[in-house]
Amino acid sequence: MKIAIIGGGAAGFFLAVNLKTFAPQVEVTVLERQADVLKKVLVSGGGRCNLTNTFEGVTDLKQVYPRGHKLLKGLFKQFGHRDAYRWFEAHGVPLVAQDDHCVFPAAQDARAVAGCPKSLAAELGVTVKTSHRVETLTPCGGKYEITFQDVRQGRLLFDRVAITTGGSPRGESFAYLERLGHRIETPVPSLFTFNIASPALRGLMGTVVDPALVGIPGTKFRHSGALLVTHWGMSGPAILKLSSHAARFIQEKAYRFPIFVNWTNDPHSETVTGILQNMAQRHPQKKISGLRPYDLPARLWHYLIGKSGIAPDRKWNELGHKGLCKLADTLCNDRYDVDGRSTFREEFVTCGGVSLESVYRQTLESKTCPGLYFAGEVLDIDGVTGGFNFQAAWTTAYTVARAIAENAVQKQPVP
Repeated sequence: MKIAIIGGGAAGFFLAVNLKTFAPQVEVTVLERQADVLKKVLVSGGGRCNLTNTFEGVTDLKQVYPRGHKLLKGLFKQFGHRDAYRWFEAHGVPLVAQDDHCVFPAAQDARAVAGCPKSLAAELGVTVKTSHRVETLTPCGGKYEITFQDVRQGRLLFDRVAITTGGSPRGESFAYLERLGHRIETPVPSLFTFNIASPALRGLMGTVVDPALVGIPGTKFRHSGALLVTHWGMSGPAILKLSSHAARFIQEKAYRFPIFVNWTNDPHSETVTGILQNMAQRHPQKKISGLRPYDLPARLWHYLIGKSGIAPDRKWNELGHKGLCKLADTLCNDRYDVDGRSTFREEFVTCGGVSLESVYRQTLESKTCPGLYFAGEVLDIDGVTGGFNFQAAWTTAYTVARAIAENAVQKQPVP
């Protein structure tokens, strides 16, 4: 049995090596359109590769997978984050979990992660063809014929095909799959930072508040986490989570929309007002600028005082109830206008792709094209930052490898 895997990224190589492990007799060929494989793995996590997460504190997968959480809940029973951790360590990649629950290779080098399945693929006899850009995928008498943009590369025939091409912001990238009868959810970016044209805010570049609460007024979108002020606006886990969960809403707004920031991370403004009142009562003669609630960074505190219309050298006992309420409102409901987005470092994640309604959930095989499978971000699955997207790639790739292997065993002739 000949198997083609279209896409030489994380999902593609993980699928290939597991398939060859389960069914050594099958011929596996990875077709990659670029000259190099596993490029996204090498640049992820700032070159360190956050390859999974401990999932500590995750009580509902919807918290970390805005799309695909129901599917993954079932698939994780077959191959979850603990399985991925054990798999990499068993194959010579020691891992370490950080305090923020992100899991990295102990070497802190993405090459350790990329090199593992790449070396295994070579050992197991997986054929890898780079610079092979697929032109057509055509069902042909129970098999699949693949042609390439470079006609000199000929036509190849395979018994089974797995698509692991990853996400793409361009809808036309999925056109050939749509022609085969699959429903395509419109792809849009889902992991990005916010551009905010505020010179005063940008003057706080490098300031970090952890945790802060951010949200979009008039919606239910709100998320907590570390917030980083950058030279272009805002970033950090809080912003990235918000961008992921609200991806479609934000795209519909053409990336121009208001946000609020609660620098205290306390959703109850009355509590914040009470804390400020307590500070005023305990230190009536102190300057407001000299006492920082919630241990806020000094530069940020001075900025918020000014934004509240309060002179920094005023004393706490001079504020009065109105002034305290105004300061509390600024702390809890600081408003900004987002004017565009920026990609998150070298990583680019999209929501959308092949609808989960177009595949069988236990095997990820196409409902319209028997023998065609999908794994990784080509499916309408995406997670927040923190190793969750790679975990989805490992899980879906393992699922497809197991399904194809079981099918291959059933097709073996009886001696």
